[in-house]
Amino acid sequence: MTFLRRNISWLLLLMLISILFPDASRADVVKPALIEISVNKQGIVSIEIRASIEALLTGINGRYKNTKDAPNAAEYDRLRQMSSEQLFPEFKQFEKTFLGKIYLEDDQGEKIPLSIEQIKIPERGYTKVPRISLIKLGAKVDLSAQSLRWYYPMSFGDYAVRLRQVDLEKQNFHWSEWQWLRKDAPSEPMSLTEIVARKPLYKTIANYIELGYKHILPKGTDHILFILGLFLFSSAWRPLVWQITMFTIAHTITLGLAMNGIFDLPERIVQPLIALSIVYVGVENVLNKGLKNSRLALVFGFGLLHGLGFASMLADFGMPENAFATALISFNVGVELGQLSILVGAYLLIGLWFGKREWYKTLVINPASIVIALIAFYWFIDRLDLGWF
Repeated sequence: MTFLRRNISWLLLLMLISILFPDASRADVVKPALIEISVNKQGIVSIEIRASIEALLTGINGRYKNTKDAPNAAEYDRLRQMSSEQLFPEFKQFEKTFLGKIYLEDDQGEKIPLSIEQIKIPERGYTKVPRISLIKLGAKVDLSAQSLRWYYPMSFGDYAVRLRQVDLEKQNFHWSEWQWLRKDAPSEPMSLTEIVARKPLYKTIANYIELGYKHILPKGTDHILFILGLFLFSSAWRPLVWQITMFTIAHTITLGLAMNGIFDLPERIVQPLIALSIVYVGVENVLNKGLKNSRLALVFGFGLLHGLGFASMLADFGMPENAFATALISFNVGVELGQLSILVGAYLLIGLWFGKREWYKTLVINPASIVIALIAFYWFIDRLDLGWF
């Protein structure tokens, strides 16, 4: 019987490691490019592309969950260590290729000549987060054009595009809705003559719930580990509900503050601290025997940190100006649904069968919590960006 118990424990540990450890040494994930096209009454077109130049140069796009899985991972790492002055000539050699792969066309299918007007590359900064550069293009569209379509190849990655109609005389500026492209095809036509109708509210709600859920499952490995750490603290639901409540209230507060520009912290501070919060939860699961107010206070503090992590991702996605509060609440709902999925899955897989066994803490909680703490400690060291890995 003891042999069976030990096998169950190690089987659970192996399942946890096989699911989570491949991401333990993760590099950054390439973010979708954000593309904004402005057209004024005289047909002058200005295009701003915010993307990772390092990813463009190496062909690493969103299909790689981990940039280290890409065949050009070493070259990507070399480029992201460069200063802006060093990276600039690298992209200059790529300009013709870049312009040859993208295009802007009018409603008659005519390609509109594009030229690069400016390239802004920020300094290297925190290398665990992709460096986003700004590429400005210029063009001239015929005044008879009714609409435009934009093409950005999938070899460059996923992207979002929107168009702004500009009337400087009347000071009118009309943005279209974002179009998110995850296939190798041009955008839907973006009107130059009509004010684009706003997206129905239910679609905004659905989009941001989906975004929040996917940020947890399957993309939020660190948040998954944190929730699993809370689950392992006790097989009873009351301590778990208290912890999740504190965590939810906290990350909702900082997410709202950060998205409104009231409070934020640099990624180089937030990301290592998020990893350290997971280490703490794993270690305390082993050492602590019951729920205390200090644990709840710490979980609340950790929730504040995780909320800043959510805000970083949500800022990249963008928020609708006409439905900011709705989108923010919907994103939070998606996050909570993701957390609930983790808890239900963990309960059905582990808690339901073994939660009331006398050996549950010794053979399940303690070893699983130690593994969680070790993985998170590796992340902590890696996110300090000391160049050790």
